[in-house]
Amino acid sequence: MEGENTVKLHGSRKSPFSFSVELALKIKGTPYEFVEEDLKNKSELLLKYNPVHKKIPVLVHNGKPILESLVIVEYIDETWNDNGPRPASAPGSVYQSPGSILDQFSATTVLITKGEAQEKAIKEEIDTLKVVEEGMLEFFPTTPITNENQLGVLDIVICSVLGSYEAMEEVFGVKLIDPERNPLVFSWLEAVLKLPVVKEIRPTHEETVTFLQNLRDNLKVRKA
Repeated sequence: MEGENTVKLHGSRKSPFSFSVELALKIKGTPYEFVEEDLKNKSELLLKYNPVHKKIPVLVHNGKPILESLVIVEYIDETWNDNGPRPASAPGSVYQSPGSILDQFSATTVLITKGEAQEKAIKEEIDTLKVVEEGMLEFFPTTPITNENQLGVLDIVICSVLGSYEAMEEVFGVKLIDPERNPLVFSWLEAVLKLPVVKEIRPTHEETVTFLQNLRDNLKVRKA
C-alpha cells in the first residue's frame, strides 16, 4: 500500500509530456519518485493505472492515478498550492484565460494527418495560438519571468504545449509558432526555456525529435 504523500511519476525522460509534469513537481518542491517506462515494453503498473490509453505520463499520488499531462499539472497546482508563489497562476485564473485556450492546442492532430487534413489542422493550431497571444496581451502584458521562483501554471502549460516547438517543426515540416506572428508567446516561452530548473530536466532536441518520430510511426496517419 502506498504511504502518505507518496508521489510517483511514470514517464520517460525523453518525453516532452513527462517533462511538463516533472517541472510542475520541481517548482512546487514536491518530493517524487520517477519511474522510467520502456514505451516498447510498458510496465504492468502503467497498464494498471492507464488501462485504456496505456500512455505516459501518469502521476500516482497515494495510490491514485492522474492521467494526461495538462490535467496532472492542474492537479499538482491545486494539491500543493501552498508552494505556488505566483498569484496570477493560481487555479481559477490561468485556466479561464490563455491556459485554457492552450489546452485546446493539439499538435497530435498535425502529427497523425497529412495532405489537406494536415493543412486544416495546422491552420486550426495557428488560429489557436493567435487567440492565446491576444489573451496573454490582455491578462499578462508584462515582461516574461526572469527566475524560477516566478514560475506558475501558465509557464508550465506553455512548456508542456509549446516547449518542443523546434522538434515539432523538424518532424512536421511546418512552423507552428512564429516570433513575428506570436511575439509575446514566443518571448515568454524562450524566457522560460532558459531557466536552470527547466534546462535541468528538459529532454534534448534530438531526444524529442526521436520521441515524436516514434510516436508518429506508432500512430495511424490519416489523409483528408
